[in-house]
Amino acid sequence: MTYDGTWQHGVTFPNPVADSPFLDETLLFDPTPATESALSVIFAFPNTYSVGITSLGYQVVWATLARRADVAVSRLFTDHQESLPARPEVVGFSMSWELDYVNVLSHLENLHVPTHAEDRGEAHPLVFGGGPVLTANPEPFAAFFDVILLGDGETLLDDFLDQIVTLKTASRAETLRHLAQMPGVYVPALYRPVYADPTGPMVAIEPIDDGIPAQVQKQTYRGNVLSTSTVVTPLAAWENIFMVEVVRSCPEMCRFCLASYLTLPFRTASLEGSLIPAIERGLAVTDRLGLLGASVTQHPEFETLLDYLNQPQFDHVRLSIASVRTNTVNPKLAETLTRHGTRSVTIAVESGSERVRQIVNKKLATEDIEAAAVNAKAGGLSALKLYGMAGIPGEAMEDLEQTATMMQRLKKAAPGLRLTLGCSTFVPKAHTPFQWYGINREAEKRLKFLQKQLGKIGADFRPESYNWSVIQALISRGDRRLTPLLEQVRHYGDSLGSYKRAFKDMKGQLPPLDFYVHDTWPPDQPLPWDHLQGPLPKATLVKHLAEAQAIMAVPQPVA
Repeated sequence: MTYDGTWQHGVTFPNPVADSPFLDETLLFDPTPATESALSVIFAFPNTYSVGITSLGYQVVWATLARRADVAVSRLFTDHQESLPARPEVVGFSMSWELDYVNVLSHLENLHVPTHAEDRGEAHPLVFGGGPVLTANPEPFAAFFDVILLGDGETLLDDFLDQIVTLKTASRAETLRHLAQMPGVYVPALYRPVYADPTGPMVAIEPIDDGIPAQVQKQTYRGNVLSTSTVVTPLAAWENIFMVEVVRSCPEMCRFCLASYLTLPFRTASLEGSLIPAIERGLAVTDRLGLLGASVTQHPEFETLLDYLNQPQFDHVRLSIASVRTNTVNPKLAETLTRHGTRSVTIAVESGSERVRQIVNKKLATEDIEAAAVNAKAGGLSALKLYGMAGIPGEAMEDLEQTATMMQRLKKAAPGLRLTLGCSTFVPKAHTPFQWYGINREAEKRLKFLQKQLGKIGADFRPESYNWSVIQALISRGDRRLTPLLEQVRHYGDSLGSYKRAFKDMKGQLPPLDFYVHDTWPPDQPLPWDHLQGPLPKATLVKHLAEAQAIMAVPQPVA
């Protein structure tokens, strides 16, 4: 799911009883009544209820809180809330999209909590955050949080809550210093960024004293029981869906891909010990099933899972599958999807150019893509959705022409199959080998070129907003100097023009927009997130970068 542009300026909390979506929920776990001395927690999703309750991560963390007798938890969204405590001791946020920081600030203001951690005193709640945005690069938002949890909730959350409960009577400063010793728990106020000058690159980010760890290691859950829905509701963005996480991470390791690199290693849910029991539990309350993961069909027992779902008692079940690996789109998969009410399948191809796919480490031949189209049609599917990119490092115009040629080839190979190419601009992401590259300055023109070429052959082209990609890159590679700029933009509005206006206002106080968005950084330049250790060391990412650059350096054959 991509960011939908929802900004909730000046959020006010509605009556929690009238028109409450919580009445329509079917819970798949048993909440534990809270004791009188329980820690009072507000767990917020900084977007609408429909979006937030569709987040599997949010559901699982909320259920973890609600199962603890020593925690009294209330949920908060931008449009709905449960009954909130008058004096919460902890406020938590799950962030899935960068621009939802606006709603984080609105929530804090409406709860009468200072938006900056440094302004909070003993009477204020501890504010923590987690989720993919904060795990990747929390620095632009660091000022807003007392604590940021880096990594998987299965490993982190209960230990974190145990410490919070134990430290209820400790001072704020003592609590934060104690939490900073925990693996995966990042306390931004205890780290100090150093810059060469206000408009230059970072020199270092250091702990404020020797008692604070120099690095915080992202925590990784390595079990084979993965996440499943804890609530089913008709008001979710995907109505009445029961979600099952089939795999976590991706073994392909495309050089740009945050979903792969940040979540390594690749893990699979046990079929008998996790997947089948979970599916049976979910299908007892709904007939819609979603199989989630970055590379679902690469589960080693995926064929057996399909056989299980193809039993007659599941004929009524509507099945949705996240993006699948292209060379696993076989007739059996297509027939299974058709049988269970799905009319299309989505594959990520990145480019029609085999050279570009080699650059990004996409182990995929054009013949595999063609076979996927043929198999999709043969299996009864009516549409094939492909995801690609423009402006990938090392890409030339000839590569874009090959994308148009590929789409034309697919139309001939599978006539009547509706083809859609969704295309985004390459955006650098922290903890990936392409984090040092900026957005290609010609990327917007390249999107328009593809739109024109695909229009000629009658293929549906759906480009993602280039302006949104620029904003995303800014935040993805940002440091703490962006914090006042983000606060300024909040009052200007949600457009790229607003960001440019804020950069003009703050000229001389931080690097220019191009530094964050378009510039290619040298691999030896310190990064804003160097003190936050992902699954792979920086030296390994540099090695993977060099492997990609070696392919870029090979001259293209003359046509």
